[in-house]
Amino acid sequence: MKKYVLAIAMSIMTFNGVLFAQSSKTTIDVLYFKANLTCCKARACNMLQSDLDSVLIKYYPKNNIGFKVVMLADVANKDLVAKYNAKSQTVVFVKTKGKKETSKNVSSIVETYAGNQNKDLFEKDIKESLNQILK
Repeated sequence: MKKYVLAIAMSIMTFNGVLFAQSSKTTIDVLYFKANLTCCKARACNMLQSDLDSVLIKYYPKNNIGFKVVMLADVANKDLVAKYNAKSQTVVFVKTKGKKETSKNVSSIVETYAGNQNKDLFEKDIKESLNQILK
């Protein structure tokens, strides 16, 4: 009987530990908001998307960082677009730890990069901003 009670108690403690670990898990999502654009504007938008994705792959290959392209015109994304007041080429880092969510809009970095095409500065600024939210 004591072994049975002990086994049940251990099962409950293990189950609670698993639930706690899942609720305190930290995830980072990089949201890239994108519009349906004409051909030449779409190329620039696609280039920015590709460069952002390459920075994440290059510097954060083993982290749980998700990269999501959010189409502005898609009705399913209406709440996200409103929540982050997103326009084309808006980039938001979203950190979720348990039920707490922290976000950082880094669209100014993308806008600067679109103007000056300085990839080294772009990578440096994206890394710094992402490292801040990873803390």
